[in-house]
Amino acid sequence: MNLSGQVVLVTGAGQGIGKACALAMAKAGADVAAVDINGESVKETASAIAGLGRRSLALRADLGSVAEIDRMVAEMIAVFGRIDTLVNNAGVTRRADIMDLTEEDWDRTHRVNAKGVFFCLQRAAREMIPRRSGRIINIASIAGKGYAGTSNAIYAASKGAVISLTKTAAQQLGPYNINVNAVCPGIVRTAMWREINRISAETEGRSPEEVEASKLETVPIRRANEPEDIADMVVFLASPNSRNVTGQAFNVDGGLVPH
Repeated sequence: MNLSGQVVLVTGAGQGIGKACALAMAKAGADVAAVDINGESVKETASAIAGLGRRSLALRADLGSVAEIDRMVAEMIAVFGRIDTLVNNAGVTRRADIMDLTEEDWDRTHRVNAKGVFFCLQRAAREMIPRRSGRIINIASIAGKGYAGTSNAIYAASKGAVISLTKTAAQQLGPYNINVNAVCPGIVRTAMWREINRISAETEGRSPEEVEASKLETVPIRRANEPEDIADMVVFLASPNSRNVTGQAFNVDGGLVPH
C-alpha cells in the first residue's frame, strides 16, 4: 500500500496508536504532520518520521479547542500546502464505574473524543472539498458498539458518537470524493491500557498481569493488539486500495465484538 506523495495529519501522535499510525504512514511514503497536547513526545514522533526519510512537522495543540484546531491546520497548510488524509486519533478516558462518573468526566471526555473529533473532521474537510479529494479516518472503539469491558460508560458514549459521525460525514462528504471511515480497536497494548489495567488490579486485589490475562481469555484469537495492528488498517484506509470504502466502522479486536 503506497502512500507516496500523500500529506497526512495524525492527532494524538505522541504515543500509542497515534504514534504507530504516524510512523506507518511515513513508512508507506507519506509526509506527516504529527499533533499532540504533549509537545515533547510529538517532537520525538516527528524526529522518527524524519529518520525514515519523510518530511515531518511537530505541532502541539489542545484538540478540545476549536481555535487550537484552526491554528493547527493553518500551520500544517503553511508548511505542506494541503491535507490528503486526516487520522483523527486523539482521545482520553479513565477507568470508572458508571455510578462514580462525574460531570467533569463527561465534559473532559466529550470535549476531546466527540467535539475534538468533529471539529478536526470539519476543518480538514474545508481543505479537502475544493480539491475534491481526501480521506478521513476516525479512531473510535469497540466501546462504541457495546463492548462490556469498556473503561467507562461516558467513554463508550463518546466513541458511539464517533461511529455515528463517521456514517453521516461519509454521506455528506462523499459527493466531494472524500472517504470517511472509522477504526474500532479492541484491547491495545498502550500506556492508556496499562494504566486502566493498573487501576483494575488495585480495585480487584490482583496483579496487572492477572487482569490482562483474564481479559485476553475473552478474546477469541487470544491476543491483544499492538498499536501497529491498528496502524495497518489505517494505512489501508488511506491507500488507493480502499477507494470505494466509506461510511464503515471496522473492528480490529481479535473477534471480541461480532459486528
